[in-house]
Amino acid sequence: MNRLIMVLVAIFLLFFLFLPLGVIITSAFQNGWALYVAAITNPDTQHAMMLTAWVAAIAVCINTLFGVAVAWLMTHTQLRGKPVWMAIVDLPFTISPVVAGLMLVLIFGRKGWLGPWLATHDWQVIFAPPGIVLATCFVTLPMVARVLIPLMQSQGSQEEEAGYLLGGRGWQLFFRITLPKIKWGVLYGVLLATGRAVGEFGAVSVVSGHIVGKTNTVSLHIERLYNEYQFGAAFSVSTVLVSMGIITLIVHPIMKRKTQSVGTKGSS
Repeated sequence: MNRLIMVLVAIFLLFFLFLPLGVIITSAFQNGWALYVAAITNPDTQHAMMLTAWVAAIAVCINTLFGVAVAWLMTHTQLRGKPVWMAIVDLPFTISPVVAGLMLVLIFGRKGWLGPWLATHDWQVIFAPPGIVLATCFVTLPMVARVLIPLMQSQGSQEEEAGYLLGGRGWQLFFRITLPKIKWGVLYGVLLATGRAVGEFGAVSVVSGHIVGKTNTVSLHIERLYNEYQFGAAFSVSTVLVSMGIITLIVHPIMKRKTQSVGTKGSS
């Protein structure tokens, strides 16, 4: 029975994971190394990669601060309505990214709630990088928080309480006691958030406007190349996201093991 299940799992992984990855890699290099390099070094591709990197960096930084703050509130305070707060944090998991992008358009678009006010101040959010940052922040919002909350719950607050009795206060307790305990959890959450931010398509597609050289992220740039029948270039650029996915796949179990070991030590 166990062997049968292993065979079925192996077949599933072969057809739905390894085979598509193999097709992308082989298709990227089938026209030669020169064309691959040309696709990667194309100015539009370079801009898309830089935009994606900046958007991911900003969104991950914001959500890391948010995740640490929410985890602290959930585990170190007597916050009322914690189940409601947890449901709000998990909301991006239950809403389609496309719907999330549409919500941002209805709020920040030209005819949205804040659209006229933004227009009078000459601020553009939708069809501009700020809108992409907002969309990416929304879809990656729970990542760090969902890692840190169970970790900090397992660790408890005894060390912080002892530090408080010894004269420690506020930020001093956080930086000297709490942060060293949760650093691996923070890095694990950052890894998950970065992977999601870099590969996000649905919400970004709605708010970006697909402006080449201005609001096209890597995922949107790949779609444009494919729709224009530049298959070789599309697969070549796809290897950038594939490479990041493979790196995440390698680092993921290490970070997860470190985080779980820290949580186990805290609960023992």
